Amino acid sequence: MMAGIRRGNGKELRRILRNSDMKAGFSAYQVSRDNMKAVTRSEPTILAQVPAWFYVLAGAVLVSLQVAILHGFGQPFFAASGRILLWVSNPSSPETSQQLADWYSFSHIIHGFIFFGLLRLVAPRLPLAARFLIAMGIEIGWEITENTPAVIQHYRKQALAAGYVGDSILNSVSDTFMMSSGFFFASRVRARIVIALAVALEVFTACAIRDNLTLNVLNLIAPAQWAPLQAIHDWQAGAIPGIAGRNAEQP
Repeated sequence: MMAGIRRGNGKELRRILRNSDMKAGFSAYQVSRDNMKAVTRSEPTILAQVPAWFYVLAGAVLVSLQVAILHGFGQPFFAASGRILLWVSNPSSPETSQQLADWYSFSHIIHGFIFFGLLRLVAPRLPLAARFLIAMGIEIGWEITENTPAVIQHYRKQALAAGYVGDSILNSVSDTFMMSSGFFFASRVRARIVIALAVALEVFTACAIRDNLTLNVLNLIAPAQWAPLQAIHDWQAGAIPGIAGRNAEQP
């Protein structure tokens, strides 16, 4: 009988030890998981403590770099006409891509929509200001790339950009402002409204000048001899008279 009691006590003791080990293991796992969460939360918390003036200064530095690099490329600060216009309505005018706004400004607003959406998916815990700086960096990087000789020559193969000589610095900085406007608009409005507006702007510009962001990207990445691309070029060439005049004014 005593042996039975001892065996029973031994089983109970082993059960208690097993439960204690499981509890200790679970506690260690819980602590480890809490530590991982704390590390994950720490980076956004640190960025949230960055003062607003830092983001303003960083944005100013990015725009200053944009201006300096484009000036180094030889791009003019203003249009050759010497005028500063709020809007250029004729896409075949030599003032297009030289003034504050034109039909292609809508594409840069859509850039802001896209950058906000992507960064919200990729880095949702980053402060809005930090995500905006990333968007600015991407946009300015594109503005610089767009004004390299290779890209300018590629654009000139398109019917609507036959006389394209790159952007003025005024226009390029304005494009960055347009992207910024789109970014902050998207941050304040429901996603379905932003998507609907982007589609509407694409359809609107396609109807108005037979060009938009989608066609621009297609023209940039598709092979030059691709038959559908040639058809698009022919369609665009028939849209606006005066392309030849633009070529004559800007060889």
